[in-house]
Amino acid sequence: MPFTELGPGPKPLVRPTMADVARLAGVSLKTVSRVVNGEDNVSQSTARTVQGVIQELGYRRNDHARALRQETGPRMLGLVTKDVSNPFYSAITRGVEEEVRERSLLVVTGSSDEDAARERELLEVLCERRVGGLLVVPTGSDHSFLASELALGTPVAFIDRPPCNLSADTILIDNVGGAQAAVAHLVAHGHRRVAMVGDLPELFTTSERVRGYHMALREGGIAHDESLVRVGCHDIAEAEAATRQLLALPHPPTALFTGNNRITYGALRALSGVSPRPALVGFDDFELASLVSPPVSVISYDSVELGRQAARLICERLDGVTGPPRQIVVSTELVPRGSGEVPPPY
Repeated sequence: MPFTELGPGPKPLVRPTMADVARLAGVSLKTVSRVVNGEDNVSQSTARTVQGVIQELGYRRNDHARALRQETGPRMLGLVTKDVSNPFYSAITRGVEEEVRERSLLVVTGSSDEDAARERELLEVLCERRVGGLLVVPTGSDHSFLASELALGTPVAFIDRPPCNLSADTILIDNVGGAQAAVAHLVAHGHRRVAMVGDLPELFTTSERVRGYHMALREGGIAHDESLVRVGCHDIAEAEAATRQLLALPHPPTALFTGNNRITYGALRALSGVSPRPALVGFDDFELASLVSPPVSVISYDSVELGRQAARLICERLDGVTGPPRQIVVSTELVPRGSGEVPPPY
């Protein structure tokens, strides 16, 4: 699987301590402790001074240090995904846990629910807990707040999408290549009106899959038709509605490329009872794909491997591997099952 260095990484720094805060603020260690722990027997002016130094130094309270010193439990890794109800993210979690089990690392997981503020809150809490490393399926549009953690030596790996305003180890799917293969497969079976239904256009995965879609059409000598592209579908119901809109066009598509598993579910709902039925290839495999009639052709990849690879990069960093951030791209595979091999009706 392709491996790319992303450029120079941050230089390790020394993590500031409570003693550093006390020295710079000109107060006692006990006073800093009282401010950090929210005790009320400190004057407001002193508390403001201490808080200002804490902000300046980037000091974080080490709630987990005592447990680590007493060796009461294994080191922890923090994993923040988007939606634990989606099998894709469950598989990533499984891969992470499988990879770190023999190293006695405990994985603490949280779901951002695709909320950037929630994602940042979870990551900052994990940093305060002094986790050994962070694994993130990103939602937000600015991850620069993690730069200080990276500089202090906390390894961070991003999964499925690259970070924004930050350079860090990243594990991606071959989104462009997978989409290109899906659409090229439909074109090879005689389709000239190939539609795409995709997720939110601002998402990295969506933009890359749209790019692969356009590349395949160009290579097949097919002119772009904007009326056949529906992006912005973020759930099953929206994907179903978009597919019905496409089917209602004066010249409907004879084939569909769906951008992820949820969108494929929505498209299948819209296609129920439709005849003649458009050909269909979906990005992401799913458990019941082979039980649908006709069975759904998909672009597949090992989502468990995404988690394994991310955890492996974290473990290598914990073992002392330095150097610039790395990017790994997990390959995809076209799985023809029947729905993508339906010829055009005319």
